[in-house]
Amino acid sequence: MSPQTPQHDWNTSNVLDDVAFQEHEARQFRDLLYGTGKAGAETSLSMLTAGQILKGKIVEISKDYVVVDVGLKSEGLVPVAEFTETEELGLGNDVEVYLDQAEGEDGQIVLSKEKARKFRQWEHIVNHCKEGSIVKGKVIRKVKGGLMVDIGMEAFLPGSQIDNKRIKNLDEFIGRSYDFKILKINIERKNIVVSRRELLEEERVSKKAELLEHIQEGALRKGIVKNITDFGVFLDLDGIDGLLHITDMTWKRIKHPSEMIHLGQEIEVMILHIDRDKGRVALGLKQKEENPWEEIERRYPTGTLVKGKIVNLVSYGAFIEVEPGIEGLIHVSEMSWTKNITDPSEMVRVGDDVEAIVLSVQKDEGKISLGIKQTERNPWEDVEKKYPIGSSVVAEIRNLTNYGAFVELEPGVDGLIHISDLSWIKKVSHPSELLKKGDKVEAVILSVDKESKKITLGVKQLSTNPWESIERTLPIGSLVHGTVTKTTAFGAFVELDNGIEALIHVTELSDQPFGKVEDVIQKGDPVTAKVIKLDPEHKKIALSIKEYLIEKNQMNHDDIVVSSKAKSKKKDKEKGKKKNFSDDEEFDDE
Repeated sequence: MSPQTPQHDWNTSNVLDDVAFQEHEARQFRDLLYGTGKAGAETSLSMLTAGQILKGKIVEISKDYVVVDVGLKSEGLVPVAEFTETEELGLGNDVEVYLDQAEGEDGQIVLSKEKARKFRQWEHIVNHCKEGSIVKGKVIRKVKGGLMVDIGMEAFLPGSQIDNKRIKNLDEFIGRSYDFKILKINIERKNIVVSRRELLEEERVSKKAELLEHIQEGALRKGIVKNITDFGVFLDLDGIDGLLHITDMTWKRIKHPSEMIHLGQEIEVMILHIDRDKGRVALGLKQKEENPWEEIERRYPTGTLVKGKIVNLVSYGAFIEVEPGIEGLIHVSEMSWTKNITDPSEMVRVGDDVEAIVLSVQKDEGKISLGIKQTERNPWEDVEKKYPIGSSVVAEIRNLTNYGAFVELEPGVDGLIHISDLSWIKKVSHPSELLKKGDKVEAVILSVDKESKKITLGVKQLSTNPWESIERTLPIGSLVHGTVTKTTAFGAFVELDNGIEALIHVTELSDQPFGKVEDVIQKGDPVTAKVIKLDPEHKKIALSIKEYLIEKNQMNHDDIVVSSKAKSKKKDKEKGKKKNFSDDEEFDDE
């Protein structure tokens, strides 16, 4: 049975005028009489579920809460903080709230104005927005992977969609309002993903197209430095990126762009080249100034003496600034006639004032070659007259290498004694076997190359070549004496009295059978052998102990035979004498 509609006006007092009653008592009586009030409210409440939007009226305002009557059995409390607009707070004002719980722990219904606002906003977004729509929002806090944005309801802004450039600190975005593009709407989960980067990219592409259409080569334009690399600087030209290469930054030489420019700096550059198909722009900074290399060949002809300051040292030389924007290179090889410079710091330091001679100018390449040593006399100038071929000199050994010895003839003039020119008769493996660094050595000038600055000398040329007369001094068949210097599996090497080395092959070591070479001969043993072969061209001599022994044994045998025959003749002669004596005796006796 539905509650009856009250027919009596309880604001009038037509009955029992002499009875006093309270208004709330009359209201309670009315509710009991007609089935309205709490009983009706309970019936209505049973039909409501959490998540609905209700309309109510503000009936009380406290410090922390607002009491809202939504026509149910009890009023609901809404935190004052949920009323963001001050004009909404007023007794009797109508307000829309969200039924969070039909009955809380204290028996009261739980309401939320904030959730009602978000619910209506979600409805609005679902009904009026779609993926790709543009909305305004405010970044409210940082979360894992990005930021949360208030667009009427909370939406997620991934870190990769915040900006189109590298971000160092996400906190700088919190509290700021931007336009966002809706990337995804998930109705089931009631969440939204937005992007700011896509809007920035679209804006950049639009500006880029407009800029590419209007800019011209040679024009000046301002840009913001957005990135610095080893090879140059990237500038944001308000919609398009341009590259300012390190070689187009200054007429001077710099090691890194950061020597001139820092991130975020605004600079004015010249448009050098535009590739509209690829959307690339080449920029120049030094082109805004006059090219100091324009008349460089006229100002600095070859042979000119210049003065300047050392501004940079590298492994291969030193750069000297001869005028603002003009630097020349003094190579290490052009620093001294007399020293072998491997590090420019041996001669100069940054900040030194030096004089140099212009050796060459390459205008197109922006290069000037300079020399310090050319300011002094070249000791190689008259080297051919001072050191004629065939002359004998005494020089100090400066360095020993695997292939020879370097000697200093005079300061700045070195010569090489090759290892093959140390001895006629010895096989030298390293110059240190015969020479010592710092010693004085006498040698003969073999060749002089003034242009290449090379002089070759020889020690063995101080004496005659013994191999030229070897066939006369050591003919085949002659006997020689020497000392064993080395034994090998194939024989023994012998140093002869004249210093020449000869070989006795294993087959020529003995006339008797033997096992190993060492069984017959040892290093240091004196030997006598017979020359059996000569090869002056290849400087080889072959000896034979075996033939010497055989010949010696034969001579001894002949001596024995001759001695035996002599003794036999003597005996016969003595016998004859005895016979004659006997005959004479006989003859006398007779």
